[in-house]
Amino acid sequence: MKKLIKISTTLALLVALASIYFLWPGEKVIVAIPEGSAAGQVAAILKSDGVIFSSTWFKTLVKLSGTGKKIMPGEYTFHKYMSSEEVLWRLLHNTYINNAKIVIPEGWRMEQIAERLAANGVTDKKQFEDLARKERLEGYLFPSTYYLKKNTPAQEVINLLKLEFDRQIRPMFSKGFPAGLDESKVLVIASIVEREAAIPSERPLIAAVYLNRYFKRMALEADPTVQYALGYWEKGQTYWKNGLTYKDLKFKSAYNTYAVGGLPPGPICNPGADSIASVLTPARIDALYFVADRKGKHIFNVKYSEHLKAKRRIEKAVKGEESI
Repeated sequence: MKKLIKISTTLALLVALASIYFLWPGEKVIVAIPEGSAAGQVAAILKSDGVIFSSTWFKTLVKLSGTGKKIMPGEYTFHKYMSSEEVLWRLLHNTYINNAKIVIPEGWRMEQIAERLAANGVTDKKQFEDLARKERLEGYLFPSTYYLKKNTPAQEVINLLKLEFDRQIRPMFSKGFPAGLDESKVLVIASIVEREAAIPSERPLIAAVYLNRYFKRMALEADPTVQYALGYWEKGQTYWKNGLTYKDLKFKSAYNTYAVGGLPPGPICNPGADSIASVLTPARIDALYFVADRKGKHIFNVKYSEHLKAKRRIEKAVKGEESI
């Protein structure tokens, strides 16, 4: 009987301790995770601040879940003596304090990114643009979802976007480049693919067309490069003008691939990982031309004569004379 009472008392004590651990949060702690922190560094910071009991177990969780590269820097609010599982979940789901959620879409140019950051009170628009231009960072401002502190210096924000580029894209580049290409050329072509592709499955096809034209020393004749060269379109209130005219195609700019041969001097936007991957591993086709079918897809052709026929069919279809 005494033994049963002792066991019951022990169990009650364990339940009480567990209840305190899981239901009674400890003292609030604000933790700063610096840029570029590896899992071991994050674990050490959390252990030092009394957030977790075991840095070893935290590192094991990160390794088992393969989430080391998904922990973003920032300022977090935790409590003392939390479970490593909950802390990791919060780090992966970006439960920051006093931060703005900023979504940077794939295919935006630096000015659009600067405007969104400024509109959310993250950083100064002009300072961001000036630094991005000075460091020639078009193409390296990685599109993703960020949680950023208000009134952050532009250089810090840029460093964070570049860091995410390094995390996501550098491993792809470390495997080497196809013959005739390097990092700069891949990013330039990927930025054009990003602006052209309406559906993901066509990215490798569009990449193949531009690569085929490039290696045959043909003018790329990519509409997005003209849009980039023209800059902000007042009438449409956008940086990407719709309905380019023949006059637009003659616009003098090193970025206008109708007016100059070869590649533009730099990327025309900030492409995502899929567009970059499509240039590294393009579709195996000989097509040199493509035209939008006005339904979200493109028609690809090797011969210019077939390309013209496709354009005429589409024009007729738009006018209601036939269906594609």
